[in-house]
Amino acid sequence: MQIYLPIAEISVNIFLILGLGGGVGFLSGLFGVGGGFLITPLLIFYGIPPAVSVATAANQIVASSVSGVFAHWRRGNVDLKMGLVLLVGGIFGSTVGVWVFAWLRSLGQIDLVISLCYVIFLGIIGGMMLFEASRAIFRTRRKGGGIRRRKKHQHSYIHGLPFKMRFYRSGLYISALLPLVIGFFVGMLTALMGVGGGFVMVPAMIYLLGMPTGVVIGTSLFQIIFVTANVTFLQSIQTQTVDVALATLLLIGGVIGAQFGARFGSRLKAEHLRALLGLLVLSVCLKLLFDLVIEPSELYSIMPGNL
Repeated sequence: MQIYLPIAEISVNIFLILGLGGGVGFLSGLFGVGGGFLITPLLIFYGIPPAVSVATAANQIVASSVSGVFAHWRRGNVDLKMGLVLLVGGIFGSTVGVWVFAWLRSLGQIDLVISLCYVIFLGIIGGMMLFEASRAIFRTRRKGGGIRRRKKHQHSYIHGLPFKMRFYRSGLYISALLPLVIGFFVGMLTALMGVGGGFVMVPAMIYLLGMPTGVVIGTSLFQIIFVTANVTFLQSIQTQTVDVALATLLLIGGVIGAQFGARFGSRLKAEHLRALLGLLVLSVCLKLLFDLVIEPSELYSIMPGNL
């Protein structure tokens, strides 16, 4: 059953797109990630233009993040003050990112930049996750299941920056400049890659800001909602690359798949989940890298542009 996507200007199989959304939703529930860094490359592999894939993936993340925030809010795991500071940086970063996105698209280089960004970030993050998970598995087997406690976060010169603020929910008294910069950087990634940025923000909030792990995910999702909404709004106005029909199909499949993924994920150990996710991320990275270096079947193509 085919449906024509007016923005992507391509006909797609409804059930295949629903299955794609369901598969990514399953992985999101299984690994506890937003899935934006998976859905965008998969859409590109299917033949959706990269510019449309990025903008549409950002649109889908808004809905999935809202449900997550409500769950964490009820448990008191959202630092609203920290989230607002991150949000200020994220709004500025995403606005600049959409402007850069439109500029690169006008030059005809946006597809290349998107693919390069994914190859670099997925390669680094997938490699780090696989290394950490392998070390955790080896340590657990060697010590008979014993797990060493991490040292508490120690303050460094970063925490001596000016404009300090007290974040009561996180138990921190640090400079507001650091979360502003993190929010700005993640906002840029959201605009250029169509991701929520949680795979960068969560480690930064834990290791750079020193936030408690229990508060990190809810606070990250709170910021992601508004930053991705800003990206969706600006992309729809400036670049007209948000395909609502495609986003709706992905969202329906994602919501259903996430329920099954969450149930299945509870049966696996955390280090095994990280290892599997690391392998998956590296596989996507290698496929994108392969597509970049092989000679295309057609040396040129005629595409509609902004004239």
